[in-house]
Amino acid sequence: MKSNRPVNLSMGQVLAVNLRSPVAIASILHRLSGVIVFLLVPVLLWILDKSLSSPEGFTYVKEQIFGNFLVRFIVWVFVAGLIFHFINGIKHLLADLGFNEELQSGRVAATISLVLSVVAIIAAFVWIVF
Repeated sequence: MKSNRPVNLSMGQVLAVNLRSPVAIASILHRLSGVIVFLLVPVLLWILDKSLSSPEGFTYVKEQIFGNFLVRFIVWVFVAGLIFHFINGIKHLLADLGFNEELQSGRVAATISLVLSVVAIIAAFVWIVF
């Protein structure tokens, strides 16, 4: 008799199964990008507040904060997370409306959203970091 009880898989087994599917990759990265955006919003709001506080604050943000490569990289990480979350959010909204619900069309939509995200994220990297 076959047991129908759930089986606990190791993290390696879970990743081995999920990393083959573009739908799973898009879903996992969508959650991760949401966390990244959520965690970096307070930092960027502080920078915005500082830049809008006075002309000296703006100069400080422009020269001291954005003069640092690490800060520009963190801003790019935020923008990359926002781009990915936005594009895949649209894919999820379309799926909620009944588009791309089948397995093959869902894979195609996930692949298209991943490609669009990569192109936009690379463009954002060139714009922000350089």
